[in-house]
Amino acid sequence: MRGLVWADVFAQRMPDLAFRQWPDVGDPARVRFLAAWEPPHDLAQRFPNLQVLFSTGAGIDQFDFAALPSALPVVRMIEPGIVQGMVEYVIWAVLDLHREMPQYQRQQAQGDWTPRPVRPARERRVGVLGLGSLGQAVLARLVPFGFDCAGWSRSRRDVPGVRCFAGDGELAALLERSDILVCLLPLTEATRGCLNASLFDRLPRGAALVHVGRGAQLVERDLLAALDDGRVGEAVIDVTEPEPLPPLHPFWRHPRIRLTPHIASMTAPESAAEVVIENLRRFEAGEPMHGLVDRARGY
Repeated sequence: MRGLVWADVFAQRMPDLAFRQWPDVGDPARVRFLAAWEPPHDLAQRFPNLQVLFSTGAGIDQFDFAALPSALPVVRMIEPGIVQGMVEYVIWAVLDLHREMPQYQRQQAQGDWTPRPVRPARERRVGVLGLGSLGQAVLARLVPFGFDCAGWSRSRRDVPGVRCFAGDGELAALLERSDILVCLLPLTEATRGCLNASLFDRLPRGAALVHVGRGAQLVERDLLAALDDGRVGEAVIDVTEPEPLPPLHPFWRHPRIRLTPHIASMTAPESAAEVVIENLRRFEAGEPMHGLVDRARGY
């Protein structure tokens, strides 16, 4: 379906560029640009004149960079639908947790009509791990609610209305003031397994986790232990490892986990094609492409 939409958009917007859909690639030597979720393992041999590899998703952790030509530009998808979807999901999750809706859901199941004190948003501290385009867009929508917002990234950022932390030396300070922690980090070797017992120990007792990064960042047994002993109060999980989870996985039935099947945000085919076309035009003009991956940083 996505390929058909892309073919139509390219025919209208860039008719001079031959557009083909896998596996009908025509003459492989004439392929200059490839958009894929997972490229073929013999990419360099299959397409000897490839000039740019585009990811069809926001992430690039599915790529084996060791198998890709070192000089080949790799571009991740930065598309409005991805951003808007993520903003909607995180805002829903934060408000749901802030107003203690998971607890009311448990009370409903027990026939328990017990009102709980309502805390104003200004008394709820929200921390966001990752201050890229998604993290900044999420925070821009959280700030107007009045939440005490903070964010963390590897390098220093400046986000209006947000207290920003940077680098390993300031991570603990961000965690210690996060009543609700949102993970929007890309998956790299540095972030693999980063949501672990050590991180949960640094959160305020009873803090909540919203995980919309990548499944491999979460150490599941550590989260389950933290939930069961009260170090973490609630968790909203949209990404897991593997996907889908097996039927008997404990996340399915844990009373303090809200689980969704990796639906926080998805690319819209029409606007995704437009983003790739814009980047192709920038590439041909010698201009920097949006979403160009820094291989040294892993995103």
